[in-house]
Amino acid sequence: MATGLKELTPRSENYSQWYNDLVIKADLAENSAVRGCMVIKPYGYAIWEKIQAELDRMFKETGHQNAYFPLLIPKSFMCREAEHVEGFAKECAVVTHYRLKNDPDGKGVIVDPDAELEEELIIRPTSETIIWNTYKGWINSYRDLPILCNQWANVLRWEMRTRLFLRTAEFLWQEGHTAHATSEEAMAEAVKMLNVYANFAENFMAIPVIKGVKSANERFAGAIETFCIEALMQDGKALQAGTSHFLGQNFAKAFDVKFITKENTQDYVWATSWGVSTRLMGALIMTHSDDNGLVLPPKLAPYQVVIVPIYKNAEQQAAIAEKVSGIMEKLRNAGISVKFDNNDTKKPGWKFAEYELKGVPVRLAMGMRDMENNTIEVFRRDTLVKETMPLEGIEAHIKQLLDDIQANIFKKAFDYRTSVTRNVDSYDEFKVEIEKGGFLMCHWDGTPETEEKIKTETKATIRCIPLDGDKTPGKCMVTGKPSAQRVVFARNY
Repeated sequence: MATGLKELTPRSENYSQWYNDLVIKADLAENSAVRGCMVIKPYGYAIWEKIQAELDRMFKETGHQNAYFPLLIPKSFMCREAEHVEGFAKECAVVTHYRLKNDPDGKGVIVDPDAELEEELIIRPTSETIIWNTYKGWINSYRDLPILCNQWANVLRWEMRTRLFLRTAEFLWQEGHTAHATSEEAMAEAVKMLNVYANFAENFMAIPVIKGVKSANERFAGAIETFCIEALMQDGKALQAGTSHFLGQNFAKAFDVKFITKENTQDYVWATSWGVSTRLMGALIMTHSDDNGLVLPPKLAPYQVVIVPIYKNAEQQAAIAEKVSGIMEKLRNAGISVKFDNNDTKKPGWKFAEYELKGVPVRLAMGMRDMENNTIEVFRRDTLVKETMPLEGIEAHIKQLLDDIQANIFKKAFDYRTSVTRNVDSYDEFKVEIEKGGFLMCHWDGTPETEEKIKTETKATIRCIPLDGDKTPGKCMVTGKPSAQRVVFARNY
């Protein structure tokens, strides 16, 4: 790096510190005055907006509409579904009063003891309860179904140990909540949205994922079945990148949401919920980035190309700027997002380091010699390779280069995951291999007791029971009992 201020702790030295350094120094986010909460800075939020825009488009293409539901949930709603309240009870923030007043002792403000709420309100940890209470007024007959709603929102879950993007008390996400007339329709919806997430992860984030089903121990509180996509970070730890839940009729029964069927009988509505969060930002960083900074997939980069002029005086600066304006027009007409950094308060070397740190996929540099030769220097962030190219046809070259970078960083992540995914058949071997990281494909007898024993003794969890892949039966590595198929174990974030 060109400046010591931007140096990162090497991944090999301290991966956790490298991650924290990168989030801060690349201007993605910072800790806030509220413990456990973060400020997402403009560059970080620009990436999140790209994620949000693509997912929103995909949701709408599958028939979903956006809505918005209240931040505050009556405490009594949380009590309606027993598993749900048990799953979230320890994470809930509770509003008890509705007013402050001046401290009589002159020490600022205090909670007004006379302003206690009749019923406490919960800041949403998730919205199933408030939404299903609402759906009760929307649904009377099968003609009102399906309801396909999504909301973009924030949620709050108290966290003891926080890390920017990966685990914060407040985070941003989307949560889909759908209502259906049959179990089959709801299950198909849950699987469909799992596939939407997997498609987005692989084709936009360039992150290979395993699609699977969660074990009963890892299932969403209140769900009948939880589907997930699991990604692997560069340090060999897993990260759950998205979940989709088949909720059965649990929430419909809790909130008495019934409908008249085509057969003129009454039944409870069938439900799903599904979501991804700003945790995807952490996945993006830890899957692709290196010791020089971020490596962003072109499809999600705030700008795909940055152009840096190199000049000695104002006359040269003006000449290059005029030349660059034509290049920018060609690139934008080709659908490429581009930034021209003509700021004369920073030197080219500083800019090179800055954009490398921020993961801009392609950097172009133009000096007076390039002007004379009708060429431009092209630097690709993923391989750190640069070459001089003729300006003729530059837009077609850059477009192809961006496609190559997108494919290359996916392949790099896929090849790494393949290299650290292995079958393990004995528990003794498992205890050794889990220390090395990666995905371990193992037979498990299907009992929560065996799963809990493995987690307690090794800190590894079942990430998912894969939907695809080897379905060959075997014997549990711990108990020797029959196992239907191999499952994915890993340590995780």
